[in-house]
Amino acid sequence: MWDADAVFDPDVEDGPHTIGRWLIDRAATSPLRTAVDDRGVTTDYGTLAARATALSGRLRRAGYAAGDRIATVSGNSTDHVVAFFACALAGIAFVPLSWRLTTRELADVLTRAAPSLVLIEDEHAALAGEAMRAVDASTRGGGERMLQVAALGTTGVEANVPASPRPRPWRPVRDDDPLLVIFTSGSEAAPKGVVLTHANCFWNNLALAQALPLHQDDVVLAMLPQFHVAAWNCQPLLAWWAGATVVLERSFQPARALRLIAERRVTAMMGVPTQYAMLAADREWETTDVTSLRLALVGGATMPTALQTAWTERGVPLTQGYGLTEAGPNVLHLPAGEAAAAPGAVGRPYPHVTVRVVDPDSGLPLDGEATGELWVRGPSVFAGYLGDDDATARAMSGGWLRSGDLVARDADGRYRVVDRLKDIFISGGENVAPAEVEYALCLHPLVAAAAVVGVPDPVWGERGVGFVVPVAGAALSSDELLAHARRNLAAFKVPVRIELVDELPRSTIEKLARSRLRERARAVMARDRAGERDRTTKEVRR
Repeated sequence: MWDADAVFDPDVEDGPHTIGRWLIDRAATSPLRTAVDDRGVTTDYGTLAARATALSGRLRRAGYAAGDRIATVSGNSTDHVVAFFACALAGIAFVPLSWRLTTRELADVLTRAAPSLVLIEDEHAALAGEAMRAVDASTRGGGERMLQVAALGTTGVEANVPASPRPRPWRPVRDDDPLLVIFTSGSEAAPKGVVLTHANCFWNNLALAQALPLHQDDVVLAMLPQFHVAAWNCQPLLAWWAGATVVLERSFQPARALRLIAERRVTAMMGVPTQYAMLAADREWETTDVTSLRLALVGGATMPTALQTAWTERGVPLTQGYGLTEAGPNVLHLPAGEAAAAPGAVGRPYPHVTVRVVDPDSGLPLDGEATGELWVRGPSVFAGYLGDDDATARAMSGGWLRSGDLVARDADGRYRVVDRLKDIFISGGENVAPAEVEYALCLHPLVAAAAVVGVPDPVWGERGVGFVVPVAGAALSSDELLAHARRNLAAFKVPVRIELVDELPRSTIEKLARSRLRERARAVMARDRAGERDRTTKEVRR
């Protein structure tokens, strides 16, 4: 039986914008409503609150408190949600790490995150174990493990919490305490930890509630991995605030997702254009009952007009959104009814979000119809990058977050993404930093230099094409480099093609001419597609 007083002192009040309060308040009013549907196993709000408050109490008694970070390596699961709310209730920052990373990449973000405790799901124990051994080896030269570790779930950390290596005194949770630390690829080689406070997440979800509300009768399909900010702040947290049901999916399988929409009578979902395209291309698409869907939100990239048409014809127009992790992430949205009138637009600002268009050269704001860099300000903008004040300073300007995206604003105040001032490209909804891929390619002993650019792809939105300069006299092949990349990079970061070149083009001695490389990459991919068509034609003629 859930008993909040067993954990919380009624005379001590947490901050008014702290997220743990949402679960406690909902459990008090709707304890028997289903909060989570995890592969058919349902958990009601009373049970979810009981597990989260019990774990929060154990964490506090073990010496964990505000100022600590707890990292996880886990798929989407009820156990993961319990750990999130336990951290929220205790004032501990929750750091969900990607299970898509290689051992080297995961060891790097573990080092950067410096968690007091790492919680691991059994399915990812091998990857996490290898990464933690790599961290130990780099910090201690091998030997005793420096990271505290426990398994997720009722038989793991919920039953026994390892003592904190650095015990902290308990205090009430404050609005400005970090709630989430999300590692995201930036324009630099190393991923950065985006720190979002309780207040950041509160205002982000309040804005979402005002623009695209959810109600307690909604059923939300959550199919984005929970190491993404959108897996928390784009519908799931709002759903738990409203008392709705969240259907958790561990991996995206179009046929299964369509079945869930029909069987669970899903009313709301969020995904990237690639996912919606794969759903519409599935053989079950035409026969699946999708009439329950009232809100299908798109993020990660601008959706093609043909994709909007395919869903509109089934009676489910898509709602375009735009955001970035550092903004919480929600910045702009375009109601589904406006999509036809404004193809390519990503919308207008959410409530409580202020944006401006700034001339990239002068730094001056532009009025009216204009094209320039999008800057964002508001209470959902992040608190900074974890342990990186210099990077935070580069991202901010006088309280404004510089998005790095070049946008065009029309006469009706709608925004369209034109290009990126940064070099990031988006593949299947995942940010890919060329500098990070280039660094991994240069780990090969026969690589002298490398450059990576994104090119359009009909399925994934964009894919990377790499250009590599071998060490003088080295015998190196593209296949060998691709195999090397697969060992050192998550699959979505691996270039679709690698070209060996004698040198990389430069506009100055210091600066790589990426625009020229993009033109060359497009030509390479067009040539490959033409060759594939020729081979297909010859096969048909035979």
